[in-house]
Amino acid sequence: MAEEVLPESDAKMSGHLTMPLLAAAFLASFGSSMLYGYNLAVVNSPAQYIKDFYNETLIESYDWAPDEELLTLLYSLTVSIFAIGGMAGALLVGRLVTKYGRKGTLVRATVLVFLGGALMGFSRQCRMPAMVIIGRFITGVHSGICLSVVPMYLGEIAPKNLRGFLGLVPSIHICLGVFIAQVLGLHELLGKEEHWPLLLSLVVFPTMVQLMLLPWFPESPRYLLIEKGNIHATIAALKWYRTKGNIQAEVEEMQEEQRSLSSTHTISVCGLLTDRCVRWQVVTIAVVNIGMQLSGIDAIWFYTNDIFKNAGIPEPYIQYTTVGTGAIEVISGMLGCFTIERLGRRPLMIGGFLFMGLCCVGITVSDLFQAQLSFMRYISVGCVVGIIAGFCIGPAGVPFLITAELFKQSHRPAAYTVAGCLNWLSNFTIGFVFPFLQEATGPYCYLIFCVICLGVAVYTIFVIPETRNKTFMEISQMFAAKNNILKEELTTNGHLKMGVMNGYGTLKNEH
Repeated sequence: MAEEVLPESDAKMSGHLTMPLLAAAFLASFGSSMLYGYNLAVVNSPAQYIKDFYNETLIESYDWAPDEELLTLLYSLTVSIFAIGGMAGALLVGRLVTKYGRKGTLVRATVLVFLGGALMGFSRQCRMPAMVIIGRFITGVHSGICLSVVPMYLGEIAPKNLRGFLGLVPSIHICLGVFIAQVLGLHELLGKEEHWPLLLSLVVFPTMVQLMLLPWFPESPRYLLIEKGNIHATIAALKWYRTKGNIQAEVEEMQEEQRSLSSTHTISVCGLLTDRCVRWQVVTIAVVNIGMQLSGIDAIWFYTNDIFKNAGIPEPYIQYTTVGTGAIEVISGMLGCFTIERLGRRPLMIGGFLFMGLCCVGITVSDLFQAQLSFMRYISVGCVVGIIAGFCIGPAGVPFLITAELFKQSHRPAAYTVAGCLNWLSNFTIGFVFPFLQEATGPYCYLIFCVICLGVAVYTIFVIPETRNKTFMEISQMFAAKNNILKEELTTNGHLKMGVMNGYGTLKNEH
């Protein structure tokens, strides 16, 4: 087995969608990914109430009334501190998943939600604005950890033919979290002044469900075998997740990967960045993760209300229109989830980014001619909806999925650390820079987003291979030519000599 890939085992390694697999995907996403989406949108509705709270407490504590500029700054800090916490969480991913495992990290991270939720929930009673800001930071750390760990966990427990479907389940839950925050933020529900601390602290309830049920599920089989060397726990986990079918081929494929690695120890971030064997994989996750945040979607999310207001929608109805866009996000996310295994990763990425780029052009054109042609306002609204739909179908979830697929077990934690940091840093940058960019360039700022979308689409066309229904070993070897793999590293029948290779297509030094 150590000398060749098992070409005859492909059919055997395809698995069925079992209830344990589906339950693990929904539980992991429900208490983690959904909270990320919820925290992104939850501060929009009570924005004025939070500012009023800051104003009242500063007057009470210091007998000093802050001006509107300072209140806006404090509110902006409340919003953006979540992304800073996310970056901090992303930096912890590599060490946590290596020490505690994938599922173990998700379970232990729940304590952050309870702590952050409690701080935000009791902030008004304690009359301490800092509790809101610190609570947002702590929940950001949780989201930074889970945004990487959930797709890593699901990618490792899924059979190769279901990896795309299960990998986009977190994306659906992110969209669902945004939608729930928008619905609960309606004035008829929790959108009143007295309810905003409760609205911010509701994150503890999904986490409570996850904490009660997820510990009963097994750890990632690949983690148990390749990193821990526990074959018995690996077989037990596979039997739990597969329930039927032959798991022998999967165990053999994991053992093949284990033998192919130059070391079963987890590679550090520095080691990842300096390893020429994964050069193009690292470039790829950088391009797609930065591209998804700089595509304009964050700017759209931050300023949807202003766009709808400019389109002539009466202000009392804007909140309901925003909820409508949230529903479109969920539907689009489900569409991507149910089509990814039929169409593949590349079509969803390419189509999503091209469609978003086209809609960015549409917003620019409609804004330029809005004064002369009143119907252009509604084209602008349609383009906003189009950008949201295009993003949620593919670019919202595929980057996290392919980050798991492009790397072997030893490199995967470091890859998620890099991808997560770039993702959060880009998120923070666009939120901070966009108002100044819009002021300087006007409607032409969306053309910048268009260029970025087209650039990522072109990169996907020419560089990223299709990973659908491929094993991690096969995907690694698809990058062999780009990473300057020598011809003599292949046998005469085209199969890789895994016994003498490090798993990324380069020979190990043999003495």
